[in-house]
Amino acid sequence: MIRAWVTPILLALAGALVAGSRLAGGSAVTGFALLALFLLLAALNSPLVFPRSTGAAEALRRNGADGRPVVYWRPGCTYCMRLRARLGGRARQAYWVNIWRDPEGAAAVRAVNDGDETVPTVLLAGRHHTNPDPAWLRARLDELS
Repeated sequence: MIRAWVTPILLALAGALVAGSRLAGGSAVTGFALLALFLLLAALNSPLVFPRSTGAAEALRRNGADGRPVVYWRPGCTYCMRLRARLGGRARQAYWVNIWRDPEGAAAVRAVNDGDETVPTVLLAGRHHTNPDPAWLRARLDELS
């Protein structure tokens, strides 16, 4: 859990330092703008942006019951953030597995990506898709609805 918050905390601290130096230099507008930018990046990198993660075993069980996709992801991954952002509200239709919190999920990702923990990896209809186009996954979610 702590590992998931490292990037957002570092971004927030860096933003505070950069903004503080700008404020001390007399540039209040630039300082506050930079602080806002760093805080936005911290929020986007936080676990709060993603739907609640489930364990790999539970996600696979649910996937077998209703066919909804399983998305393996990790905090701080820009491709995962892009996928999540482009899916919008449809992201809640998938089962999200944080591979940093679930060793089974990490093992599943390594098994299909030649030993690499490449995310996002999506399991849909029995096939794994590594870093799929968000529009493609959005269309698959629309078909399932």
